[in-house]
Amino acid sequence: MVERRRPRWSELRELIRPRRLPGDATDRRLAAAATVGDLRELARRRTPRAVFDYTDGAAGAEIGLRRAREAFARVEFRPSVLRDVSVVDPSTTLLGRPSALPLVFAPTGFTRLMHTEGEIAVGRVAERIGIPHALSTMGTTTIEDLAAAAPAARRWFQLYLWRDRDASAALVERAGRAGYEALVLTVDTPVAGPRLRDVRNGFTIPPALTLRTTANAARHPHWWIDLLTTAPLEFASLRSWGGTVAELADRVFEPAATLADVAALRATWRGALVVKGVQTAEDARAVVDAGADAVVVSNHGGRQLDRAPTPLEELPAVVAAVGDRAEVYLDGGILDGADVVAAVALGARACLVGRAYLYGLMAGGERGVQRVADLLTREITRTLQLLGVPSVGELTPDRVRSRPGTGWLPTPPAGS
Repeated sequence: MVERRRPRWSELRELIRPRRLPGDATDRRLAAAATVGDLRELARRRTPRAVFDYTDGAAGAEIGLRRAREAFARVEFRPSVLRDVSVVDPSTTLLGRPSALPLVFAPTGFTRLMHTEGEIAVGRVAERIGIPHALSTMGTTTIEDLAAAAPAARRWFQLYLWRDRDASAALVERAGRAGYEALVLTVDTPVAGPRLRDVRNGFTIPPALTLRTTANAARHPHWWIDLLTTAPLEFASLRSWGGTVAELADRVFEPAATLADVAALRATWRGALVVKGVQTAEDARAVVDAGADAVVVSNHGGRQLDRAPTPLEELPAVVAAVGDRAEVYLDGGILDGADVVAAVALGARACLVGRAYLYGLMAGGERGVQRVADLLTREITRTLQLLGVPSVGELTPDRVRSRPGTGWLPTPPAGS
């Protein structure tokens, strides 16, 4: 029999430890988010459905996006124990300059739709933590305004080749004058991918107050008030547009672009040239031969050709093909610092993340982006410690393998 007694107050007092929460409601929400997935759920609740779906969704049946996440889920780490990991170094070099993490904030379009602080919030966080940020051609902050807001940030400019080549050239010239260190040429968008969520939601740029969106606005009044009481949306490339994202892309993007355009850009741009949207080793060789300093293995986050190659699965072949001549980056499906560590172990110099920080932006503006950066930093650092690897530079392919039965990664050497 268990003998019962009244607990003493001194004993209860040790158990009662109320958590001191931040006084600000946004800070409280963000502090409670333990993962990027938690921030995604906050973003879903705080933004209109069409805006959330534009960020969260992908092309067609969204098979490519699911496969990207599944590829990371199939990775198994191979840790070493009894290593001194009291201090680990998550830093690396990107394009010859230090980066605090093997991470780049990817270019994203229409970013002020997610939160009116937009690209400036993202650039300031990148500046603060010491990683690059790429501004999109379809961004909602101008090249010059981002440079003024984050003057010490490593600023890259993402370029789509337009039908209007003079307009493209003018953007490149502006980026050079504003001190952008790299161009990120995106090559997987000859036409727009079929974004079915946008079609079903009637999503336009800017959002139109239809009967459906007005009803949805009633559930997200703070978002609409914020949008309507701040500066009108202005794009890095266009002053106005009243159609869908796909219509805009099909109107301005150049479906006749070729490797000659890469070589021509290399001849005129004095900074680093990154080519984003490479999906095969053969194309990686071709763009590096044309002058690229780095390639991004990417299927546009699954937002262009559905069922395109899964970036993580293509990464080892691309690294083998061009890794001795160019830096290789990866994007698509990255929502955790452990994903970044896995990609770097497989040969990526760094990963680009877009959706992850957009979830934070929607959840809490600049503070939300900072929360994403803090979570990813913590996850990268802890994963290195648990792997028994004291620095990013010491990550090697033998640290990862496929789960049994998946077989898409090379088998580690016997005895390793």
